This record gives sequence, structure tokens and C-alpha cells, in this order.
Amino acid sequence: MDEVKLRNLNSEALAYAGDAVYELYVRSMLLESGTARVNNLHRRATEYVKAAAQAKAIKEMFPELTEKEQALVKRARNHRFHSKAKNADPVTYKWATAFEALVGYLYLAGDMDRMKRIMSWAVEITDNKRK
Repeated sequence: MDEVKLRNLNSEALAYAGDAVYELYVRSMLLESGTARVNNLHRRATEYVKAAAQAKAIKEMFPELTEKEQALVKRARNHRFHSKAKNADPVTYKWATAFEALVGYLYLAGDMDRMKRIMSWAVEITDNKRK
């Protein structure tokens, strides 16, 4: 997607794309690990994609993001949302949506290396929290 169109997308649209990309990344990672039972896959995937895990990850990585990425995360976090979280408080939901917006932005910008690094980093943060 060209830069002008990308800049004009709102945070919810970026998060919509990022949610799907991160979900697929996590599911692929779990399948590659050898987990085959669908119930186990779903339970494990939820640990990574739930709002609390995404919010924790983006907060922890925020200082290390580029200025452009930080600006996008702030814009997404401060966006007035038209949807409500089912299983998270509003602040956690905003941070999680900011994470998804960053992933969506990187995906749509075609920056696959950076996108994969951010998603891998989020998985590492979630795994460290579980230990």
C-alpha cells in the first residue's frame, strides 16, 4: 500500500489488519512447535493474542521502538474507539489495539522483517511472563 493511503488509514483499520496478521503468526508458530490438538492450540494461542499479553508487550517494547513507530502507537492508543473490549479494561484494550495497529501498519507498508521482529519480540515477552 502506498504511504499516502497508509497514513490516511485510521487506527482501527490498522488494528483490524494487525489482529489477523498476529493471529496467523501465533497459530503458525504453534503448529510448527508440534502442538496438534485443536483445543490445546486454541488455549495456547489465546495466551499470546489476548489484550493483556499484547498490552504488556507493547508497553515493554515501546522505549525501543523507532520514533515513527512510537508516534503510531501513541496515535493508536489515543484513538477514540467505537468498539468495546469484551475481556479487558479500556486502558488495556487501547494498548493492545495500539500493538495490533503497529503490526498492521508494518504489514501494509511491506516491512516484513520489522513486522516479524515485533511479533517475535511480543511472543518472547509473553513467554517470559509465563515462566
